[in-house]
Amino acid sequence: MHAVRIGQGWDRHRLVPGRKLVLGGVEIPFEKGLDGHSDADVLTHAIIDAILGAIGSGDIGSHFPDKDPAWKGASSLDLLQRVWDEARSAGYSLVNLDSTIVAEAPRIEPYRDAMRAALARVLGVEAARISIKAKTAEGCGPEGRGEAVAAEVVLLLAAHSGSG
Repeated sequence: MHAVRIGQGWDRHRLVPGRKLVLGGVEIPFEKGLDGHSDADVLTHAIIDAILGAIGSGDIGSHFPDKDPAWKGASSLDLLQRVWDEARSAGYSLVNLDSTIVAEAPRIEPYRDAMRAALARVLGVEAARISIKAKTAEGCGPEGRGEAVAAEVVLLLAAHSGSG
């Protein structure tokens, strides 16, 4: 049996002074960073939720609760690796991943290839399977006012014989 599973993920975190800005596993020089219990990498968090949704295994909060001190300051790439190991153990492989980051600043384009490479390493695929787009919010909402960054992800997993 061969089946496919679609996963969708979304995340938003506030931008605050005194934090590093990490997106797609890449630290981006910026005067603010994302507020959260882990490194608050919204792109990687949205990917985690998309994978968990595709395999029917809850969400990021059920796997890595923000009340648990074990995840304080955790690298979101490490969290992604744990979730991806679960998905692979269940017989899934990544067909492709499409994402959009919504932020007024900083510009994402100079970091896009590094983000794709970092995510591809964890997911064990070539970077060509990972799309990262960037949009501004044209001054609308918290992203448009420069108060937050959001990310949306959709991905396709293939389930191989015995899974899915």
